[in-house]
This record gives sequence, C-alpha cells and structure tokens, in this order.
Amino acid sequence: MAHRIQKALVTGGAGFIGSHIAETLSGQGVETVVLDDLSSGKMANLDGFKDRITFVKGDIRDMETVKSAAAGCDLVFHEAAFVSVPASVRDPVLSAGINEIGTLTVLEGARSVGVKRVVLAASSAVYGDPETVPITEEARKRPTSPYAVQKLTLEFYADLYNELYGMETVCLRYFNVYGPRQDPSSPYSGVISIFSAKAGAKERPLIYGDGNQFRDFIFVSDVVRANLIAAGHEDAPGHIFNIGTGRRTSVNELWERIATISGAAGIEPEYEPAREGDIYASLAEVQKAESILGFKAKISLDEGLKRTLAWYQGLA
Repeated sequence: MAHRIQKALVTGGAGFIGSHIAETLSGQGVETVVLDDLSSGKMANLDGFKDRITFVKGDIRDMETVKSAAAGCDLVFHEAAFVSVPASVRDPVLSAGINEIGTLTVLEGARSVGVKRVVLAASSAVYGDPETVPITEEARKRPTSPYAVQKLTLEFYADLYNELYGMETVCLRYFNVYGPRQDPSSPYSGVISIFSAKAGAKERPLIYGDGNQFRDFIFVSDVVRANLIAAGHEDAPGHIFNIGTGRRTSVNELWERIATISGAAGIEPEYEPAREGDIYASLAEVQKAESILGFKAKISLDEGLKRTLAWYQGLA
C-alpha cells in the first residue's frame, strides 16, 4: 500500500455506489466529504452514517465547488455521472456536459488543490458488442452510445493527467454492479434492482430483447473493495482495470434465480424489442486486476441476490 487515506472526497457520494464507498471510508475513520447535486442521488442513501461525513450539495461542473470540496483531501473517488445509456442517446449534449466536462473539472479541481490520487468510475460500456468474450482491457473499443463514448473520454483525460501533470489516476471499468440502494423506480436502473422490485410485488418483469443476452454481475461490496485497493496500491496509478467476476449470467437466468429466491417462481417475463445502445454480450477478463491489485470478487451471485432482496424487502 502506498499510503493510508487521511481525507477523501467522493463525488456522487449520495448515489448507489458512491454512498457505499463513503460509508466504508467513514467507517474506517477516514475524514470523508460527499459532493452530490442530488439529481439522482438521495440523502436517504446516507442515513446511518451522515453524522460521520461532510455533505456538500453541488455540481461537479462548477470548479469552485469542486476545489472547495477537495481541499485538504489526498484522494478523490469520482463516482458522479449521468448514468442512463438510453437517456444519453436522447440527450447526448447534457450527458456529455456531466460525464466529460464534469470529469475534467473534477480532475483539474483536484490537481489545483494538491490531491495525490483520483480513482475514477469507468465503464465496460466502452467495449460495445465485443468480438470475443471474456473481454480484456486491451480489447477493441466499440462504443454504441454517447454514454460509452463519454466514459472512454474519461479514461483519456485520466491518462493525460497522470502523464502530463503527474497526478496519480486509476480507472476502474465496472461491469454490471448491483446491490442495496440501487433505485428500482427508474426504467434505466440496473436490471437486478428492477427484477427485485418486480419479484417482491409478484409482478411480471419486462425484458428487452430475447433474454439470452448475458452480463457479468458484481456485488457492490466487491466494487467498494476494488476502489479501496486501487486507492492505496503503489502499482495502480496509470492503469485501467476491469472490475467484474469473470462469470456470465443471462438475463433470463437472472430472473429465474431472483424469482426462486423471492418466492416468485413461475412468473413469466414479458418481452419487448432491445433498446437503442444496449449490448448483447458482456463478460470481464479479470486477470489484470488479480495480478496487479490482488483483487478478486468474493460475493457469489446467489449470496449477492439474497442480500439485495433482503434490503428491498426492508423497504416494503
């Protein structure tokens, strides 16, 4: 480990993944600042540990806000983003403003106040529909949506700041992250959060496409652990890592597992045509993260689904 984190900023820290990172950091005694404009994040995600953090309501596109929030921090976890692929297709300019200019503002703001390292949330969406699976970090990039292009741009900016300015950056290409606090109320939420809500209500889920498309689902606590390792590992800067499990699950199989665990077995899905920008096959090659960071996902899909469903049931 290169250094112990003393103070950290989590952008998008009231969101799904960001709130889990903030909770873990603050629980470990790290002075934690959360920056979020609450456009998609929720204060409810901070319940239970909000007395351990400093919350700043603000926009990552505002330089002075970013500099103020990052002041005194030795690390930034950049989780804030415009995360909807279909919405980025409808409004590419708005999503680019957040995902590209917002990221550049975070990097420059962090550099200007002396932050040592920035760990950035990248995305497996940059691969598009891959030619082969599992997908290595060096695979051809074939973005199929404005969101994917913007996440690829994020990586270029991160590399530039590492090489040009000497600020340590690490990009983590998340595959399909799921777990407690993922909002099922939006049609653009993760499929597991939507399926969990449907199973709890004993309602038929909607599947876009034939359901044989497959994903690499990784539980949020494993993603948090990957972030913390990347934050402190001396060999991490300058690298991009796939963060997944290396195991594939079809959308149809996913529904069957959730339905069985939740007591909704036998409920058949409804099907509609695939959405613009959606990809068919996604599976991570995880060797690089294992060999350099020593990171390997620990939570099985069934265990993660049980924890997620229990959380949703607690909301009911």
